[in-house]
Amino acid sequence: MSVVLEGQGLGRVYRTPAGDVVGCEGVSLTVAAGELVVVMGASGAGKSTLLSMLSTLDRPTSGRVLVAGQDVAALDERRLAELRRRDVGIVFQDFALLDDLTAQENVELPLRLLEVDPAERDRRVAEVLAQVSLADQAAQRPEELSGGQRQRVGIARALVAGPSLLIADEPTAQLDSGNAALVLDLIHEAVRSRSLAAVVATHDPAFAERADRVIVLRDGRVDPR
Repeated sequence: MSVVLEGQGLGRVYRTPAGDVVGCEGVSLTVAAGELVVVMGASGAGKSTLLSMLSTLDRPTSGRVLVAGQDVAALDERRLAELRRRDVGIVFQDFALLDDLTAQENVELPLRLLEVDPAERDRRVAEVLAQVSLADQAAQRPEELSGGQRQRVGIARALVAGPSLLIADEPTAQLDSGNAALVLDLIHEAVRSRSLAAVVATHDPAFAERADRVIVLRDGRVDPR
């Protein structure tokens, strides 16, 4: 399997008036196509910090991230934005949907940014909404959807552009057990059917049971146990 994501000695230090705060230190990992890697750890262990760097939303203080063979640090902001739009799908804990847009319009945003032809855009959006069982809710806005439905919209948006990498930060944290299981199934199926490299930060042991590999963080470092 080809390596899609590589993190080498990743560290992130936050400068504050009270002094430096270490969010992550010396974390290395590789994720191949079709592989689901789960990151676990207590709150404050560095999971979100790590995922922010892996998703290219934040730059590490030390170490480097390679996505699809490209060193993220070597890219300017324009090329980094292009890489993120094309190769990285992100699922957020709080859904991060635009309230004034319908489900369909939220999902199609990445394709608009990529300037995909309107007919092809409509086809892809309809296809991915059907895959997450939301075809009948395409015209509804986030306030009209349940938490589980909103997260499925978020998953559809993350997948619609056909990324090689999927990053999900606590995707089931705000969901009941039934919706959490559905979201887990959707992500697991997407990894397998689309040969995605996926990294999921979670407290949910059900994710760990379905993962190819589990990494545990403690105080910003990989716990070797």
